[in-house]
Amino acid sequence: MKKIKNNISFWIIGLIGLISFHSLAQNDEFTYEEYLGFVKKFHPVAKMAELEISQAQANLLQARGAFDPKIEADYSTKEFKDKQYYSVFNGSFKIPTWYGIEIKAAFENNDGLYLNPQNTVPNNGLTALGITVPVLQGLLINQRMADLQKAKSQVKLSQAERKLQAVQVLYDASVAYFNWKKNYEEVRLYENYVKNAQIRLKGIQTLIEQGDKPAIDSIEAGITLKNRQLNLEESKFKLLKSKLELSNFLWTDSNVPLELDDKLIPEENLQQSIDVTLKTNAMIATSFSSAAHPKINALETKLEMLSIDRKLKANMLLPKIDLGYSYISEPAAFSEYRFQDYKFGVNASFPILLRKERGALKLAEQKIQAQQFNLELEKKQLQNKVVAQQNEIMTITKQKGIILSLVSDNEKLLQAEERLFDAGESSLFLINTRENNLVSAKLSRISIDNRLYLSHAELFKTIANPD
Repeated sequence: MKKIKNNISFWIIGLIGLISFHSLAQNDEFTYEEYLGFVKKFHPVAKMAELEISQAQANLLQARGAFDPKIEADYSTKEFKDKQYYSVFNGSFKIPTWYGIEIKAAFENNDGLYLNPQNTVPNNGLTALGITVPVLQGLLINQRMADLQKAKSQVKLSQAERKLQAVQVLYDASVAYFNWKKNYEEVRLYENYVKNAQIRLKGIQTLIEQGDKPAIDSIEAGITLKNRQLNLEESKFKLLKSKLELSNFLWTDSNVPLELDDKLIPEENLQQSIDVTLKTNAMIATSFSSAAHPKINALETKLEMLSIDRKLKANMLLPKIDLGYSYISEPAAFSEYRFQDYKFGVNASFPILLRKERGALKLAEQKIQAQQFNLELEKKQLQNKVVAQQNEIMTITKQKGIILSLVSDNEKLLQAEERLFDAGESSLFLINTRENNLVSAKLSRISIDNRLYLSHAELFKTIANPD
């Protein structure tokens, strides 16, 4: 009768403890959604990804600068022994345009005793309005056009890479949270069974004192308690380690790292929160398309940039012929449009063998081909990986159902063995065996839950949609 009272007291104490624990958990839960919200907003890697986009936009601004209008002025003079040998002034305003064409307005005013005859101009100076046109090489594409096109592509590339970095950070942060959850559940499990072992040891000692059980049973009960305590200490160490790993992802807006408060506990209904936060249930039910995947977009953008390089290299095979024409006039007579007054020039060059140009073009084409192979391979790998992870989630879900059934069956067996023990028809060894099997089943349940969480995170990482 005393043993039954002890057992009843133990279960009442345990029930009160569970009620108090769940009340604490509801008050101090650090939910998965809140946690990822911190990571998205404040983690340094997320901020670095934003900086990469800013850098790409700065590069784009720099590339556009090649098309900025430019004012130039050049003045030189020479005087010797009270004689002005020459005074030369040239000023110009240039406007580069998209197709390599350059528009130029100029003014020059030169005089002096020993002025070079070709620099001789009217007393009021000479104005000019002209245009320079690349006829073949540099017309449809040139270095500044290529730089601008690649800078635009670089912005798209940085946006795709930012998504990939964000997904990777969220995945790593999720793994840390799931490990924290797993280790927390294991600590809670071992704490419960340490209490059970303590109560059982006290009960056995009472029965031994009454002469109902042999003294050897207290040694067996003590061994079980010590094993449970060892398991508890190991799980506490793992929990502490997982908390520190979780803290790596917690930062403030001012880049100050945070530590996880000891009062905070992981979310109880984590699977439901994962479905809402990562939206993986919809990913399981729908077929995967790689068209909008940031990694595919990044590879396609790199292919665009290589194609721009190829066009530029192919254009280098053409002869370089630049035509220049300027309408010239005295400033006062500029509006009379005497087009018989002009300057005209041709600048031409062409390498005979084109070995440098042909080699550069061949390299560019090979890079494009390699990138195309890489793109197709990545598409196929992503497709297969998504299908494999969808199947993995469904398989683990089925396994979880089996393990829950195993937990239930082992609980029934333990309860039945305890009833037999109370009736004197069983032994402490059998009770410990049943309890060990139950603990193993519950640990398997915790492990399968963790595997399921990780599988959802893996699917989220593979599909890579952080929004």
